[in-house]
Amino acid sequence: MCGIYGSTIPYNNAQINEKLERSNFRGPDKLKFDYFGDKNQVIFGHNRLAIIDLDERSNQPFTYQGNIHLVFNGEIYNFQEIKKVLITKGYTFNTTSDTEVICAAYLEYGEDCVSHFNGMFAFVIFDQVKNLFFGARDRLGQKPFYYYHNGKDFEFASQLSVVQLYNQNLSVSKKAISLYLAWGVIPDPYSIFNEIKKLRAGHSFVFDLNTHTFTEKTYWDIDYKGEKAYKGTFEEAANELDHTLKDAVKLRLFADVPVGIFLSGGVDSSVVAALATKSTNSKVKTFSVKFNEKGFDESLYAQQVADHLQTDHHVIECNYEEGKSLIKNFCHFYDEPFSDSSAIPSMLLAKHTREKVTVALSGDAGDESFIGYHRYNWIRKGQKINMLPLFFRKFSASILNLSSNYRLKIIAKALTYKNTDDVYLASMTNLDFSWIKTDVDVYDLEEIKYLKHKKKNLFERISDFDLKTYLIWDINTKVDRATMAFSLEARAPLLDYRVVEFARSLPTSFKFKGKNQKRILKEVLYKYVPKHIFDRPKSGFSMPFAEWFKTDLKDFVLTELSDENLNKIPCIEPETISTYIKQHMNGSWNRFTIIWQVLVLKQWLDNNGKGYEVK
Repeated sequence: MCGIYGSTIPYNNAQINEKLERSNFRGPDKLKFDYFGDKNQVIFGHNRLAIIDLDERSNQPFTYQGNIHLVFNGEIYNFQEIKKVLITKGYTFNTTSDTEVICAAYLEYGEDCVSHFNGMFAFVIFDQVKNLFFGARDRLGQKPFYYYHNGKDFEFASQLSVVQLYNQNLSVSKKAISLYLAWGVIPDPYSIFNEIKKLRAGHSFVFDLNTHTFTEKTYWDIDYKGEKAYKGTFEEAANELDHTLKDAVKLRLFADVPVGIFLSGGVDSSVVAALATKSTNSKVKTFSVKFNEKGFDESLYAQQVADHLQTDHHVIECNYEEGKSLIKNFCHFYDEPFSDSSAIPSMLLAKHTREKVTVALSGDAGDESFIGYHRYNWIRKGQKINMLPLFFRKFSASILNLSSNYRLKIIAKALTYKNTDDVYLASMTNLDFSWIKTDVDVYDLEEIKYLKHKKKNLFERISDFDLKTYLIWDINTKVDRATMAFSLEARAPLLDYRVVEFARSLPTSFKFKGKNQKRILKEVLYKYVPKHIFDRPKSGFSMPFAEWFKTDLKDFVLTELSDENLNKIPCIEPETISTYIKQHMNGSWNRFTIIWQVLVLKQWLDNNGKGYEVK
């Protein structure tokens, strides 16, 4: 929806304006900043993408009752319901926006106001009476929040580069680079700079301007210990899920600007599109991506769903040149190293969707909540193999390693782990760390607790773990930056916390039975779209980069990652990476993932990391 900014550091007007211009793509409709507090010690700024109440009365920074000042990014989907309750308590409103409702809710409920919000958000309130900041990030981290606190000064923004600009006290983090090389992202609460952190999802904070102290706390978490088990039948659960999803979709269709749907033709986006058509009388606009390369074009499946639902469907044709252009500008929008290559097709989809609508609903979070990823099925098979004695598995691995087939070598590595938990953890990072030069324990993260306890079965634990790691660190980051790069707001009904909590309470068999993944979600879908349309293998959202790296982008890769350049990149083994590049180019081993990771890191260092000490 927007870009937010705030600081207690006394920047001048020109510097503040430049900071806000840096994130103008997040909200091009209005750039505004103002000073608040005694001696104007607080700066609040905002880039507005107008979605609800387009009138300038809802511009931010927003002031309520004279002493509550707010900057807010996102949407509170249930704001009208909250507003009705607050009116009965004597609150008055001068706008039709959710922004004003946040202010009133804070006055009524204090820090607990966040528990009343159903939405995606990152906001900060300056309570001028108490002389403090109160801020929060939504439960599942759909909206970003970066902050800098040196014990005295406090600065925050939606984009890392905004905090980075004019800050002379930053250093690049070797730990963050190591975590990035292992995970492909920089996990919360870390950022690429030692001195800048991310506020964790489901957390709020208070910064006291009198004492300069920063206090953070958890206001929401998933039930990872399995204490709230659903007691009904599968049919009852399917009906309840249908009802909850309908409401989640309906809430997210509300806007004062055109709304569309990202439709890949898969189960998750098809559920959203189907329920959207049931929630509105107007013809729903849907959007999908078409690639010319064989094996990467799923637009036909999306078209089949669109035809059945009778949507106003738009197919966006993407090509090599457009993809290459976005690769070169990638760091401008993502701000820190981020290696999910599906960010590029996501950006292409957002770019062209924005030509028709300002808001787009997506199907994100279906795989995590309803056990839908391919890897969950692989783990099911792997569990049986891991029941074999370790010595036998190691012996089998030594035989497989004699093969020149790299896939068999990967299987061989997986066989050597003690248990399935460790195999899964390694598969989410890298089975082979020989190319990473670091002494950082990349598994020393709070989120490991969601996987390593024994209060749930393996599938529930890996599903919880993915919700708290892959979804928040990767998927939500990818979608936010990709869409905001083109001033498009993405909304995800399956990320409604009611849907997530309900899914967490269900028996595993309701979600994954036999080979039937996302079982209950499909049950809802088949009420609206014929089952036969989805009788095909599941596919991801990707571009043919692995092939392009050997053809169209070969010279680009070899130039960027020359031996000379590799030697300048911290935390990698240059000779090993050079070998991997040769293997990829001669077709003996698909090393695309690692090459892409290193390429993104190199580009970030060239464009965003120049002049900073690495420590």
